Amino acid sequence: MSAFTETALLKKLAELNSSQQSIQTLSLWLIHHRKHHAGIIKTWLREIENVPESKKLIFMYLANDVIQNSKKKGPEYGKEFSNILPKVFSHIGETCTSDKLFGNLGRILNIWEERGVYEPKMIADFRAKLNKQNQSNEGNDGKRKNEENNKTKVKRSRTSSDSDDKNTALLFELNGDAEQSPYLPLGDPPEPEELIKALVKIENSASSDAIVRERIANLPPEISEISCLNKLEDKDAAKALANQVNEAVELLNDYNSRLAAEMEERTKLASMLRDFQAEQKELLVQAEKRLEEYKKKLQKILAVQKEIRDHLSNLPDLTQLPDVTGGLAPLPSAGDLFNIH
Repeated sequence: MSAFTETALLKKLAELNSSQQSIQTLSLWLIHHRKHHAGIIKTWLREIENVPESKKLIFMYLANDVIQNSKKKGPEYGKEFSNILPKVFSHIGETCTSDKLFGNLGRILNIWEERGVYEPKMIADFRAKLNKQNQSNEGNDGKRKNEENNKTKVKRSRTSSDSDDKNTALLFELNGDAEQSPYLPLGDPPEPEELIKALVKIENSASSDAIVRERIANLPPEISEISCLNKLEDKDAAKALANQVNEAVELLNDYNSRLAAEMEERTKLASMLRDFQAEQKELLVQAEKRLEEYKKKLQKILAVQKEIRDHLSNLPDLTQLPDVTGGLAPLPSAGDLFNIH
């Protein structure tokens, strides 16, 4: 995970787009650097006030993802955002005119209310600030509210069929089946050494223990067949069978416990791999952009290099110039100049 700097944050916010991967990877990065939450939200607020109206919704999608997915890590983002969201909704209400933007923000507020992200009173205040500047046009305002109510009735399993409208597609994802967020909650990506250690541990798991599996496969059939009890002829045989059953129970209990632990480890490993993959995708995008940037720089430098070579080739060769001093007497030396005759 790349280190946090305000410059890096500004660059990531500038590159943010409405795709799920873009929002998800930046959300993961912000949650990873949650100790800088105060500065991050301050910068986010400054930027959302300056970006075009079309990008304000994308910033709100990012805030929604961070608020909901960071709850398991700590309350920092939720509390810090609650302090500035009134200002944000007032700003959007005062400066924006798009009915689509207001309808989509209304959907986000509905989801927050349904999931208990914020108190109903606080959400009502957000909604009031959002619509305050538009109350003079009651017809449009009523139309917007009706659109919000109609949209909230859409089934949670519904998906957008309009692939060209990315914002609408994202909005349908907002009402998806995810427990807390439109996206799968991601955790902190593991270090490569930690991931390798987990993979090695899985290689030595219970399901790969051929010796124990062979012992279980070779258990005598009479210990699992009640009908075999009728064949016992004396007490010694019954005791011997009881000992075999007890050993089998102990063996199977121990192996089942190991299998259960393995399932937990594999679930954890799957999450680690998902988080690691998300981080690598982000780093890949950054590396591709950096490569493209440096390729352009190289082309500029090569162009300058070519110009220098052409310029040098056009300069005269001083060694080929004629001897302009030929036939002239040499200049007197300093001693000759001051020699008094």
